[in-house]
Amino acid sequence: MKTWVEKYRPQKFTDIFGQDEAIEKIKTYFEKFPKVKKKALLLGGSPGIGKTTIVHVLAKETGAEIFELNASDLRNKSSMTLKLKPVLEQVSLFNTKKLILVDEADGVSGTEDRGGLSELISLIEKSPYPIICTANDAWGKKVSDLRKKCELIELKEISPAIIKQILKNILEKENKEVTLNVLNKIAINSRGDVRSAINDLEAASSLDNPEEIEIYERNKKEDIFQVMKKIFQEKADEKMLGLFDKVDMPLDEIMLWMEENISKVYSGIELAKAYQRLANADLFKGRIYKQQYWRFLVYENIFTSYGISASKEDEKKGFYKYTKPERILKIWLNNVKHAKRKTIAEKYSKKTHVGMKRIMSEWNEVKNILKNPLVQKELKLEVEEIAYVMKY
Repeated sequence: MKTWVEKYRPQKFTDIFGQDEAIEKIKTYFEKFPKVKKKALLLGGSPGIGKTTIVHVLAKETGAEIFELNASDLRNKSSMTLKLKPVLEQVSLFNTKKLILVDEADGVSGTEDRGGLSELISLIEKSPYPIICTANDAWGKKVSDLRKKCELIELKEISPAIIKQILKNILEKENKEVTLNVLNKIAINSRGDVRSAINDLEAASSLDNPEEIEIYERNKKEDIFQVMKKIFQEKADEKMLGLFDKVDMPLDEIMLWMEENISKVYSGIELAKAYQRLANADLFKGRIYKQQYWRFLVYENIFTSYGISASKEDEKKGFYKYTKPERILKIWLNNVKHAKRKTIAEKYSKKTHVGMKRIMSEWNEVKNILKNPLVQKELKLEVEEIAYVMKY
């Protein structure tokens, strides 16, 4: 018997929600290949967001034969050459098109793996077929060289509202019911991971009382708690500089977690030093956004990780209860609100040739025009953008 994840895996692009922009870019790349700037794509996004599914749907909709590799196939140069080179040299037996998927390219580890990635990078330029790689962390050090050879497309985190609608559709097809409270809990705690949300829904629907199911937030929150424990309590060393690479969370948001919890562990001179270093990190953050000096990110990271850790005299033993900063949700909602308005305004500007500044200043009048379904269709507004227009 198939699991619900397998049973309701999207079979066509219209089954995929919240990734319209990314899908259009992927389709354009495939249609124009090999007349593209970069010979491969790198799809980035958190686990369960649909990276691999989109590539398989692309193959189905275009009638292409798909050849799939994963992290285990990137163990070394000889393994990569043995598996991929024949595929690049052979014409497809059953289809006129061929597509190569390299899944979880950032899942490699150790010195041997780098040989496999190096070989992949060298074969990309020679490939007569499109190559699409996926990575949970497309900005990680492991795939930095690969990223330079690929066009990077980052998939959006699926909003709780969209995940809830997907879950409702599945329940309707399965003729099952769970309470709105359970649906909301699953959608919010999935943190954009559709696959995990569907698994949780299937588990809940199988219980006599779905309310009894325990649903945990995904790795993003668990990771930040582990990282804070290391920074605040363990001895400071160079390993601290790479800790934030393991957290699927923007550095700005991490800073809020640090600010919220420093005083739970440090006091006196240690607390003063830690806050001073956090203030220095915030200073560099301001320069990054104001002057676009992105190279200062390294200093923001140093002060927030090693700097705060080195503020203490000795290791901190015992248990400390770290908590979520209440400001995060308010800041995130405010940022999302303004980001949506900007993307909608950009689409409107391109179609009407009206300046962005004017559109933003006359937003109340513009949004009344945007409420027209015909206008929404013409601008190709996404589900979340339409929801924003109707709400604000």
